[in-house]
Amino acid sequence: MIELPDLVAGGLAAGTLSALALGGELLRSRRQRTRQRAEIAALRTRLDGSLRAFTAEVEHLADHRVPAAARQVAHPHVPEPGPLQPLTTGTPLGIALENVVLALQSEVAAQRTRVDAAAQAGMRGATREIQAALYRLQDALRGLQQRYDDPELTQTLFRLDHENEQSLRRAQVTAVVCGAWVGLAREESHLVDAVTGGQARLAGYHRVQVHNHLESGTALVSHAVEPVAIIVAELLDNALRHSAPDTDVVVSLEHVHHGVCVTIDDAGLGMTRDERDRAQRLVAGDDLILLTDLGDPPRMGLAAVGRLTRQFDLSVDVSSASPYGGVRAVLRVDSHLLSRLDPADRPPAASAPRTTRRAAADRPVPSHAYGTENGVPEAAPGHHEPLDTDGLPQRRRRTRAAAPEEGPARDPARVRAQRPARRPEEAAAALGALQSGTAAARADAEDTEGAGGAGRPGNAGVGGHGSTPADRTDGTGRSARSDRVDQTATGHAGHSDQTDQTDQTDIEGEAAR
Repeated sequence: MIELPDLVAGGLAAGTLSALALGGELLRSRRQRTRQRAEIAALRTRLDGSLRAFTAEVEHLADHRVPAAARQVAHPHVPEPGPLQPLTTGTPLGIALENVVLALQSEVAAQRTRVDAAAQAGMRGATREIQAALYRLQDALRGLQQRYDDPELTQTLFRLDHENEQSLRRAQVTAVVCGAWVGLAREESHLVDAVTGGQARLAGYHRVQVHNHLESGTALVSHAVEPVAIIVAELLDNALRHSAPDTDVVVSLEHVHHGVCVTIDDAGLGMTRDERDRAQRLVAGDDLILLTDLGDPPRMGLAAVGRLTRQFDLSVDVSSASPYGGVRAVLRVDSHLLSRLDPADRPPAASAPRTTRRAAADRPVPSHAYGTENGVPEAAPGHHEPLDTDGLPQRRRRTRAAAPEEGPARDPARVRAQRPARRPEEAAAALGALQSGTAAARADAEDTEGAGGAGRPGNAGVGGHGSTPADRTDGTGRSARSDRVDQTATGHAGHSDQTDQTDQTDIEGEAAR
């Protein structure tokens, strides 16, 4: 039997061991709670730091990144700031914030395009009405030019017509930039006529020198005539605006392997590299054109060139410098846009510069040879100059002779091709002289018919000093007509075309009498 003291000792020992085990467990539990409290505090501190960092990042996104991203849509050169904390780059938070910026830029670009399209639609409608009104005004001015014969009134109408043409060009360019059609459908025309047509739409057209090195008869297909005229007009306008008023703009028309090139050189200030790159992007027509990208007020010339080059398969380059220190612009018209017209059937305009090329059958005559004037032979095609014993052409007196009774007739197309080119002012002066002479001849014819009845009152004193109707016509009508011709062509003396026009006026007056 176990004695009582042994049982008590065993119980005490077991209790002591249990107490020691429980105390150790309590101590471990307390230590674990202490560690957990420290970890919780650290996590709470870390969470507070992350929350503050996230709040600062969102505030940075709203205050700096979003406005910069919106500005970058319209101005790509504007830098966009990155995240406030570089460590967030590549993290889920950084990726999410970057997606916000990209979505914002996409939506801003879409809304900007939509608003600009609405603005262009409104501009198209307005310019269509303006163009129609300007075309009606142009028809009215030309009707007045044909109705009245007064030279001063004719010159005024010509100036008004030219101002109206400039306004029409600006409206047409605005419509083209806004996506409208060019507005005119023309038939096949000589390329040099399209170039001079674009030149005539400018205020400083007299500063432009056109050198035609094309083969005779080089023409444009019908749908390319008006686009080429618009492009040439805008390139010339830029050249004239950015060069001194006492300098000339040189235009050269030459054949190349793939078609024809129209080269425009000015002596202006030139462009910087950035300006040249931007101008090249505009004329290339590859980028979307928005009105807000063209400045305030918008400069639409190069933008219109870009739309036309992309629409009609043309090519324009403005990346080169001019040998005169300015800018060189080159318009290339490919072969599929070219055609050929017979100069004999449809010659170019009288004011267009003549080609420097000669056909194989035509031998160029030196400008210093006898019997020539301005490098053009006096004899008609098929006639030969009389030669002396040395084989040189003999000098002969230049007299106005009647048409020969024998020999081949003069070809009107060849005669027009041999005449020197006239400027618009000269053509206007000649037309005014023709109209005034015709009016005087008609008035003299009416006076002659009215004076045919004998005993009519006032018959003896109409012509002055009892002169006959024929005497009054010779003494009054022709002198008045000559005064008009002299006043109109004061600044253009020495041009053979104008002299021929004056002689033609006298012939018409004699025929009417």
